[in-house]
Amino acid sequence: MAAFPQLRVDSVRQLFDDGNHDAFTDLCRFGGKLYLTFRSCPDGHMVFPTSWILVMTSDDGGAWREVFRFNAPSRDVRDPHFLTFGGKLFVYSGTWLCDPERPRQRDLNDHLGYGAWTADGQSWHGPQVLEGTYGHYVWRAAAHGGKAYLCGRRKQAFALSADPGDGTALTQAALLESEDGLLWRHVGLFTEDHGDETAFLFEPNGALLALHRGAGSRPAQVCRSRPPYREWTLTNLDRNVGGPLLAKWGDRYLVGGRKTLGPNAPVTTLYWLIDDQLHELTELPSGGDNSYPGFIELDDRHGLLSYYSSHEGSGTGEARASIYLAEVSVP
Repeated sequence: MAAFPQLRVDSVRQLFDDGNHDAFTDLCRFGGKLYLTFRSCPDGHMVFPTSWILVMTSDDGGAWREVFRFNAPSRDVRDPHFLTFGGKLFVYSGTWLCDPERPRQRDLNDHLGYGAWTADGQSWHGPQVLEGTYGHYVWRAAAHGGKAYLCGRRKQAFALSADPGDGTALTQAALLESEDGLLWRHVGLFTEDHGDETAFLFEPNGALLALHRGAGSRPAQVCRSRPPYREWTLTNLDRNVGGPLLAKWGDRYLVGGRKTLGPNAPVTTLYWLIDDQLHELTELPSGGDNSYPGFIELDDRHGLLSYYSSHEGSGTGEARASIYLAEVSVP
């Protein structure tokens, strides 16, 4: 008998496929409706100014419709994530500079966060530059105690070097704080080097639990901190988790992301996080370029999970890749 609850995948359907490379999802609930966001780009996974962030909504997870989209001039928009904060729904995007004078050069120092928001789910504002994020590749966000928090990776001391600073020895993973969701300031660091995508959530007592992807082939890490979030304890896991999801589901901790081990890899995989260890639950239908899941808890036993994959498309980081929605449950 398993020492942890099993998870059942009740259904998986292709939710969105327009022939583009559609990727990097997030899900949330706001104002009684469900929201999905992702990036769409005709040119593929990598950095292109032809990319857009799309936002879709649904009453119950069945039928979905687009309510908003945005891009940023001369920038690649990607990795959108939601934040519900201060009675508003925010969607944040990191953006790479696409400088025609330097078409093949990428530097984290040129990165800049953008945000759009709504108070009713229909009338949207922005996108607007997120002040305090220049030189930061912004990622997931969360709120606690009347403040918003945002993950952003950056180069140490914003170093001027040939090293682009994305997941290298120069990369820090920083925690940023805001009182309005638009103006951000530095709080502390998840990691001092080899920083990468970090998913995090707050416990009711203010403790912060984070899952750091692990740069390159490095293992993912569980990161823990308490207010004022200046000091961290890090625990290595047994594998890398690409595009990590970390969500509280009832009294359980759900992890999702790209697994690069095993005969089916790379594949989007779900786990329970128990005592700082990953317990693998299931592999979702996926392959090629895939992962970056989002999750909504419907109740203690049922949830919805979004992700992307190119296994029914190009099978690579080129177009096409599609958005999928899975219904999952705990028996």
